Amino acid sequence: MERRTIGAAALDVGAVGLGCMPMSWAYTGSRQRGEESLRAVHTALDQGSTLLDTADMYGPFTNELLVGRVLKERRSEAFVSTKVGLLVGEQHIVANGRPGYVKRACDASLRRLQTDVIDLYQLHRADPEVPVEETWGAMAELVSAGKVRSLGLCAVGARSARRSGARLHDGTIRQLERVQQVFPVSAVEAELSVWSTESLDALLPWCTARGVGFLAAMPLGNGFLTGTLTPGEGFEPDDVRARHPRFTAEMMAANQPIVAGLRRIARRHGDHENAVTPAQVALAWVLAQGPHVVPVPGAKRQRWVTENAGAAGLRLTAEDLAEVEGLPGARGSWD
Repeated sequence: MERRTIGAAALDVGAVGLGCMPMSWAYTGSRQRGEESLRAVHTALDQGSTLLDTADMYGPFTNELLVGRVLKERRSEAFVSTKVGLLVGEQHIVANGRPGYVKRACDASLRRLQTDVIDLYQLHRADPEVPVEETWGAMAELVSAGKVRSLGLCAVGARSARRSGARLHDGTIRQLERVQQVFPVSAVEAELSVWSTESLDALLPWCTARGVGFLAAMPLGNGFLTGTLTPGEGFEPDDVRARHPRFTAEMMAANQPIVAGLRRIARRHGDHENAVTPAQVALAWVLAQGPHVVPVPGAKRQRWVTENAGAAGLRLTAEDLAEVEGLPGARGSWD
């Protein structure tokens, strides 16, 4: 697989990463199977998808434990990204950016991941009760201690800016400007896909100008851009899409032209023996946004991991990119 270098620390990873969250958290619980997920992580490494993206809150904790079972055998082949800063309660999630907590959480993640160093340690959310510089300073001390190699900031979250009229990532950029004065930011993780392009407005240009890597979260639109979801089929209550404004039956039907456009492009690149999928076109579009952009699609089955990795070899033409640009914008209940 093509390799990409992200961040001033010259972090070397496969062009397509693996989001491990669906194996343990946020998606249909009845389809989460540990052994199947383990095989998926091994397959990712076999395919060259070296970036494994997890977090202590996924499960909580169980996702890091799962990844750790693979790292125990194949640590030298993997680039490990995990996150800190969110605590999961019975019915709520709260931020915790206190320096002492950050250091304890890092030690706990290291134990669960069965490794002595984390390649990329990301702040999952800033704590509104703690100056972000204090949290980031504690994370920088972990680098000095040799427990972490580089730092990143996760900007996946609230969509309130859609309703307020502000750009979605203005607050994130202000945070980045502040923490950059404390210790260099190596990577930013934020949503970027064919149907969620807000990061292109300001956040991705900010990263590009500073040599900061960009990890594209949800590059397959929570599965919608794969073309495998049926409008009206519904989701289990524990699945985040059951409450997502783009996954009502009405909105899924309204957004089908986006998938149809990806299918048209896929047909131009594949044939019966070497079929190209809408998902691969969607990932190739993300890859085309810059050499420092690494899509991190979530998957829990070997089949999807292999398909996603195959997108690294797909090169979209100028015609393809223009066609994607011309697709209708995604609709949701916030519109």
